[in-house]
This record gives sequence, C-alpha cells and structure tokens, in this order.
Amino acid sequence: MSTLHIENTVEDYDAWKAAFDKYDRVRHDNGVLAYRITRGGTDPRQVYVDLDFAGHAQAEAFAVVLERILRSPQSRAVSTAHRTPEIREVAEHRTLG
Repeated sequence: MSTLHIENTVEDYDAWKAAFDKYDRVRHDNGVLAYRITRGGTDPRQVYVDLDFAGHAQAEAFAVVLERILRSPQSRAVSTAHRTPEIREVAEHRTLG
C-alpha cells in the first residue's frame, strides 16, 4: 500500500473541508481507498491529509491530478500554503485492540 501525504496551511478549516469534500468523486474514481485528515496539535491551521492507494503507481498518478486541484481557484481560496505532496510506502499497518 502507498500513501500520498499532503500538508496544507489553512485559515478556515470548515471552508477548506467543504472544498475538500467536493472532490470525493475524484478521489474515488482515481483509486483512493481511504483517507485520514489530521490537524497540528499546536497549530490547528496545519492540516495533514493521507490518501491510501493499492500501490505506488496509483499514488503517483493521483499526484498529477492533485497538482491540478491545488492550482485551482477554489483550492487557492481556502489554502494559504501547501508543501509538495510526498508518496510514502506503508511498511507496516497494525490495528491494536
């Protein structure tokens, strides 16, 4: 499994989340199996998104789609900054309890 890790800085989480939710179909149609959203413990303007894919090729292909999304006026309106997305390979995933 591969994860596309995204880091954003947002001023209004609710506005950012509403924009994020509008891309559910795009994520589904491009192989996203699951996602997690977390926020910075000391700075809630920091929003981290991990998109899970079956493999590296799917994550890499979605990174191209994501770059177009991040350049869109809608995305720019809700995100003040973002770092270059990073593909990470899941070495181990274990659920406890």
